[in-house]
Amino acid sequence: MTRATCPYCGVGCVVEVKVQGGQMKSIHADVEAAPNFGMMCPKGALLFKSDDASRRLTEPMIRDEKGGPLRPATWAEAIRKVADGIKDTLTQRGPDAVAWYGSGQLDTEASFLFTKLFKGYLGSNHTDTNSRLCMSSAVAGYVRSFGSDGPPTCYEDMDLADTFFLIGANMTANHPVLFNRIRRRRATHEGTRIIVVDPRRSKTAEFADLHLAVKPGGDVALLRLLAKAALDRGDLDLDYIEQSVEGFAELKQQLDELDVDAMLDACGVPAADIEQAAEWMGGGRKLLSCYCMGTNQSSRGTDKNTALIDLHLMLGQVGKPGAGPFSLTGQPNAMGGREVGYLAHQLPGYRKVTVDADREALEQAWGLAEGSIAAEPGRPAVEMFDAAARGELGVLWVACTNPAVSMPDLDVTQHGLRETPLVVVQDCLKDTETAAYADVLLPAATWGEKRGTMTNSERLITRSDAALPIPGEARTDWKIVCDIAQAMGFHGFDFADSDEVWDEFRRLTADTLCDMTGITNEQLDQHGGTHWPYPAAAERPTLRRYVDGVFPTPSGKARLSTASYEPTAETADDEYPLNLTTGRVAQHWHTRGRTGHVPELNRFAPHPVADVHPSDAGGFGLVDGDLAWVESRHGRALAEVSVTTNTRPGLVFLPFHFGDTLHPETAANYATHRVVDAISKQPELKHAACRLVAAPNETFANLDEGSRNA
Repeated sequence: MTRATCPYCGVGCVVEVKVQGGQMKSIHADVEAAPNFGMMCPKGALLFKSDDASRRLTEPMIRDEKGGPLRPATWAEAIRKVADGIKDTLTQRGPDAVAWYGSGQLDTEASFLFTKLFKGYLGSNHTDTNSRLCMSSAVAGYVRSFGSDGPPTCYEDMDLADTFFLIGANMTANHPVLFNRIRRRRATHEGTRIIVVDPRRSKTAEFADLHLAVKPGGDVALLRLLAKAALDRGDLDLDYIEQSVEGFAELKQQLDELDVDAMLDACGVPAADIEQAAEWMGGGRKLLSCYCMGTNQSSRGTDKNTALIDLHLMLGQVGKPGAGPFSLTGQPNAMGGREVGYLAHQLPGYRKVTVDADREALEQAWGLAEGSIAAEPGRPAVEMFDAAARGELGVLWVACTNPAVSMPDLDVTQHGLRETPLVVVQDCLKDTETAAYADVLLPAATWGEKRGTMTNSERLITRSDAALPIPGEARTDWKIVCDIAQAMGFHGFDFADSDEVWDEFRRLTADTLCDMTGITNEQLDQHGGTHWPYPAAAERPTLRRYVDGVFPTPSGKARLSTASYEPTAETADDEYPLNLTTGRVAQHWHTRGRTGHVPELNRFAPHPVADVHPSDAGGFGLVDGDLAWVESRHGRALAEVSVTTNTRPGLVFLPFHFGDTLHPETAANYATHRVVDAISKQPELKHAACRLVAAPNETFANLDEGSRNA
């Protein structure tokens, strides 16, 4: 039996893998092991059925010419092609023409080495990941309010809270193990309340004591109304504000002058419901807010995050057991990636490329010349693929992700992949939509085949071990990076194993806000998960942050914002009268690389289904089970129509998991747009103006008797 960290969501469940005859036979959860304590979701429980040998990439592959056929290659040939392609591009076009796009599913060791190679040795800060699409607004919100990324909370708070405020987080689908803890708390402690903010009546909302069906994009308006209600009710913790918060006078003036009627119209929530929510959130009750993509994937994502944090600061609900603003990560190591500095503006240890001392610290640690690390942030995800589409990149290295499905406005992304002379795709699968654009395919080990480290939503670092041998000629991600770096003549990549990589990274966190120097390989192997910060000199890890009311800002105080409501970047009009929002369903994960091939999961969601209100379906002449195009100004996506009152009028919900394997225009992101938040650079995947067009002559490749319109 081997212990490993589940590769799906940001909960970070620890599971035990049973192997027999060289194959995974079952997955179990240890009732004693944090953070899931015996609980598992169906996706995790069925992980042993997700390994399809016929789909595995087990040897390097190369195209001899752009757009030509792939052929098998040796590792030596593939490494040389990548290394020479990067060196030639650097010589001819400079570091601005070299970019890497990664994933919050990579382990910490691989993510760290990608950061080290590109930012340190290649001089390119053009590194970003799919975490930009899910968590960057949360990062920006924490930094703006607290002076640092990283949640102040922990999962234990779910066992202690009095009121749960879930906004933009369909936890039954996306974080089911955590939602079970919330339900257990309510069932065992009288008076516990669950408030859910969601324009749809999701499964999570069905469990709520109060569902606030906010209009799309109306979150800031709602949060400001809740703040005003707290002010008017006298619920503010004035002592905490005086001691630990700045900017209160400015925010109070904004709330005093708030146009209540305009904000009620903007958020679409009845005043009585707002008053009820404010009552349950105030009065000294322990308030825990959980939030995810619904607040982040917006052109106003940073403002949504800070408006929520403002509410906690005003109520004094930060750094206390059972309380705090808790950003839930969408991927298993999105938090770890932020720690190693893989986003375009970051460096390891929560350092920033724009800070002279931070760059100098890394240059000295890596034995690099002064000025080796560029002082300007690189291109975040959307800008990176825009640059590729303009022909500005010579090399684009993609690892452990599928941007040909998950990026917004896919026509631009796919054009960029076609335009870039050398596209390197490092993956465990050979049949992803992005692999179709690869000039070099590098076979990587996957979950269950390698040892590595991940950090979950509560800053808990866990270690996975290998349960299975790596098939064929595949290699671990960290080893692939080292092989190519060494082929380029770099000397900082001669690691014997992943433990040595972890040791280099953790030592670099010394005296930073995410100090992990006390988290040794031996500590992880002996004790399982460990929270950071955990300096080497500390007696124990830090469960909650900011318990003393002191924050890493110049004043030592947290900062209130004056974020105000602004409409979404696109609004419905006569031509496109509906609003498209995208998200996940419970059965699938990202672009279905694993879950799409597990029969028990796929049979319940074999193709995309668009949730449409009866009034909207009738207006477009559609009935339940019809196929229709969801069309926007940017593109269109095919989906089966589900007519339901669980979505509010004017809203279309479409899952983003499905690529073009079912139909040439299946992916939801053909219809989304590229507008991003000005601060976080996160795209507004939750809001695009759209319309519905019947598609009676279309079909899905897997349409069978098990689907509703067969």
